Amino acid sequence: MNQFIIYVALILLGLCFGSFAGASVWRLRARQLIQDKADGEKYNQKEYDKLQKIINKNLVKDRSKCLNCGYTLEWYDMIPLASWISLGGKCRKCKAKIGWLEPLIEFGVAAFFVISYALWPYSLTGFWGVTRFGLWLIAGIAFAILFAYDKKWFLLPDRVNYTVIALGLVNSLLFVIFAFDKTAALLNVVGSALILSGLYMFLYLISKGKWIGFGDIKLGLGLALLLADWKLAFIALFAANLIGCLIVLPAMIVGKLKRDSHVPFGPLLIAGTFLAGLLGNYLIDMFIYSLL
Repeated sequence: MNQFIIYVALILLGLCFGSFAGASVWRLRARQLIQDKADGEKYNQKEYDKLQKIINKNLVKDRSKCLNCGYTLEWYDMIPLASWISLGGKCRKCKAKIGWLEPLIEFGVAAFFVISYALWPYSLTGFWGVTRFGLWLIAGIAFAILFAYDKKWFLLPDRVNYTVIALGLVNSLLFVIFAFDKTAALLNVVGSALILSGLYMFLYLISKGKWIGFGDIKLGLGLALLLADWKLAFIALFAANLIGCLIVLPAMIVGKLKRDSHVPFGPLLIAGTFLAGLLGNYLIDMFIYSLL
């Protein structure tokens, strides 16, 4: 019964935070366009005009609105998944299609919470155990924002990347503090950062930014600090590239992608880290067992 309550709570929390993540994606995009315009950068005027509806200089009065007609959403329009389903994926006022982005993010964060709890490989008792899991869940909200934003606009917002890095720093600091061998723990963290961030920094420098964006380097650092283990970082890197190959190669074969097509790597890194964080230790144990 206790486990059932925990799972229900995780689903509800995941849906609510997923709703927050979905709204944040559009607000971040709107502010990015405003900044691009102020800096004289190239921007999409049609998209700029559309997203102005959701920006309010007074954060206290900043309310979610329909991107098509500007209708201010009421509380009953923002019940995660339920409102979208009941309205048929359309605005209550103008009947314009809302799209799949918001419900997918809500479902994705809820799934992240539930799967993370079900497969969590570490202890969930004591200060360090509970805190580590909490940091992972909070990071999952940021993952959802970064995943959606990079997938849609090929960018990783700095403020969200820095949030992941901050969470990772707290995680790594506590990891070292609570470790029996603090030197080994610190080397583990450094090795993880070198694999997931240092490697991409190297590729960025030798390609002069053509092969990979600097946002991926920042994201890699945050993910590395959250994993705090060079072996898990290696698995995350391998999984990210494997997933990329499984997606890109078939798309190239059928002609949907070309050799010079730009593929967002942030979502792949996040997916690889998700797998490594939850299944990495199990895979390492299986590999060691196979050698015996």
